[in-house]
Amino acid sequence: MYKILSLLTLAALLMSELTVAGESVAVDPSKVEPYTPAPENLSARETFQDNKFGVFLHWGLYSQLGGVGSPYGAEWIMEDLRISGKKYQRLAQFFNPTGFDADEWVRAFKDAGAKYIVITSKHHDGFSMYDSKVSDYDIVDSTPYGQDPIKALAEAAHKNGLALFFYYSQLDWHHPDYYPWGRTGHYTKRAKSGDWEKYLQFQDAQLTELLTQYGPIGGIWFDGWWDQEDSLNWDKWQLQRTYKMIHQLQPATLIVNNHHRFTVPGEDYQGFEQQLPTNQKRLGKLPLEMAQTMNGSWGFSLTDDNYKSAKELVQTLVSAAGRNSNYLLNTGPMPNGKLQPENLQTFAEMGKWLRKYGTSIYKTRGGPIKPQSWGVTTQNKDSIFVHILNWQGKTLEIELDTPIKSAQLLATNEGVKFNQKDGVLTLENLVETSDDWVRVIELKIK
Repeated sequence: MYKILSLLTLAALLMSELTVAGESVAVDPSKVEPYTPAPENLSARETFQDNKFGVFLHWGLYSQLGGVGSPYGAEWIMEDLRISGKKYQRLAQFFNPTGFDADEWVRAFKDAGAKYIVITSKHHDGFSMYDSKVSDYDIVDSTPYGQDPIKALAEAAHKNGLALFFYYSQLDWHHPDYYPWGRTGHYTKRAKSGDWEKYLQFQDAQLTELLTQYGPIGGIWFDGWWDQEDSLNWDKWQLQRTYKMIHQLQPATLIVNNHHRFTVPGEDYQGFEQQLPTNQKRLGKLPLEMAQTMNGSWGFSLTDDNYKSAKELVQTLVSAAGRNSNYLLNTGPMPNGKLQPENLQTFAEMGKWLRKYGTSIYKTRGGPIKPQSWGVTTQNKDSIFVHILNWQGKTLEIELDTPIKSAQLLATNEGVKFNQKDGVLTLENLVETSDDWVRVIELKIK
């Protein structure tokens, strides 16, 4: 369904975007290998878009500090508070999340209406949340917990029909071979030396573990590439080599990279962080996903109570779907392995809404009408769904050439009076009610 960026278009984007130490860097198009997705991959993209709603999990050593004193988010506390690597590693000695229950997590996500899970396998601090054979700096070898929560989560997710994705930080504040340093991680007191190629081999070895130890993996969610954008390593990531390896291990596994720019060959969908995909300069032809926090932090924050309401989050999910995008909603599990009760309540409220209106979200694509001040539309082969987010009055005029045979409120199947003439559909006698976060009208296509 989706075409890949042409080689020339990609080359133009790369040549116009890349900078090293403030200077433009031209990328030789002859060195950019074309990427032809396998049939399994193309099918997985369609399923990914059908699923529409996922849960993001930021969980690691940083969860124990609760983000106190960190202005940019709990998961950045090592950097923000300038904690040395040696002192930060002490956190592993008392990380013992005995309250973790994978089945309990998955039930909550499934009841919320989520269809897939993305969990941090390794964040910027370099600590692995799974049993890695190429590092002892992981939850099995370095903590009193001594168990692999990723294994338990994979089993629970597969049992309940949810796809499992792995967040993986390419940036690493712990590994001695992540050198030269990028924009961050200058306070760790590591030796100012290292072998970049050895670090990439370590990265790919960990990715191989993740793709061979936990069954079918929905995707790899990369982050941290941007750390090297001002260094000589910016063009030495060997992305295509890594992407090729991933697709060889599991052809259906989707790849996204949170680089805040363009897509490159080998990537299967495009991500947007904390914003709807509205930047036309960045939009390509790949499937889209918007990731968002429930408050202001990705990791567990003890003091950030600025939670978005379930209504606001549902409206954002709808706004994303109307822009042909998935919605990935984050929660930061607590250090004891439990999910935050405030987040659980929000998940339950969103699940209630989706059980009522999910037909207008799941297995849909962006509708024929561009997002408007009043809301958005989604569609499937039989219907167009009008989502009214901003009430405009008793009458709504929509430019729509597609012939419509009926209109009804999705919640009650109550008919809505309409008139269609000269490419304009007019919905009439609309009544606003206080209990609807989004008014959804289903238009049946002739």
